[in-house]
Amino acid sequence: MARYGKASQESVHRAMHKLEHGTLRSGGSGAKVKSRQQAIAIGLSEARAKGAKVPAAKPRSKSASKKR
Repeated sequence: MARYGKASQESVHRAMHKLEHGTLRSGGSGAKVKSRQQAIAIGLSEARAKGAKVPAAKPRSKSASKKR
């Protein structure tokens, strides 16, 4: 059974294309995205917002935020 729907794949594909051309920006700070992982996360986040079939995001651990 597929985890990701076709719409979510298209969203990630679009984000990766923007990353390659240097036009992908992060939502919060508006800084240019340089990381491949961050580009995938942005694509999946956009797909979730549109209601595409995407597994729920993993909850962030509290220990990661305490290290800062």
